[in-house]
Parts: sequence; structure tokens; C-alpha cells
Amino acid sequence: MKTLGNIIWVVFGGVFIAIEYLLGSVALMVTIIGIPFGLQSLKLAEVALWPFGKKVVQKEPSSGCLSFLMNVIWFFVGGVPIVLTHLLFGLLFYITIIGIPFGNQHFKLMNLALTPFGRTIVNK
Repeated sequence: MKTLGNIIWVVFGGVFIAIEYLLGSVALMVTIIGIPFGLQSLKLAEVALWPFGKKVVQKEPSSGCLSFLMNVIWFFVGGVPIVLTHLLFGLLFYITIIGIPFGNQHFKLMNLALTPFGRTIVNK
């Protein structure tokens, strides 16, 4: 079922979201300061391309203050538009019963886009 959901996701827009994150990642990695943010965008691109069967978890040995500081910078610099986009798409998918699993994936991406530092992606 995960594979079928991922195929439908990719065909109906997931590939465009992943490409968008990938292009953003390349743009962020142009400067040395932007490299950590570009790596987080790559993490988002990975989940955006094939979201079913993946889970976002908090890293156990937390990086503490640095992770918190990077999440605050991420939130104010670029996280808000990404979060609002996933929120809008998630709510639109929730209009139909068939779209609820896809809305859930957008809410998972929204949660990751809100605070990507200190989190990791695991397969279920």
C-alpha cells in the first residue's frame, strides 16, 4: 500500500515539490553559511519525493542549543512560507476522503519544515 501511495503521490505533484526543495537546497549551498540549511532542504526533498512509509523522529542525542538556534533562523528566513504551503495543500486534500492520506503527508512535511534541525527520517 505504501508503494501505491508513493506512486500516486509522485504522479500528482510530489515530484514537483521534491524538485522545488532540491533547487532551494542548491541555492542555499552556494554560500558556506547556507550549507546547513541546504542539507535540511535535501532532507525535505527526500521525504517530499517518497513520503509514505517514512517517519520523522527527534534525534536522541539532541544537539541542544545549536539545533534550537538553527530552527529559529530557519523559521524566520524560509520556514514560514513552506509551512503555510503544506498547510494549504493539506487542508485542500482533506476535502475529500480519498485525499486524507495525502493531506496527512503534507502535514508530516509541514511538521518537518517547521523545525528540521534535530530531526531525522526513518523508514517504518
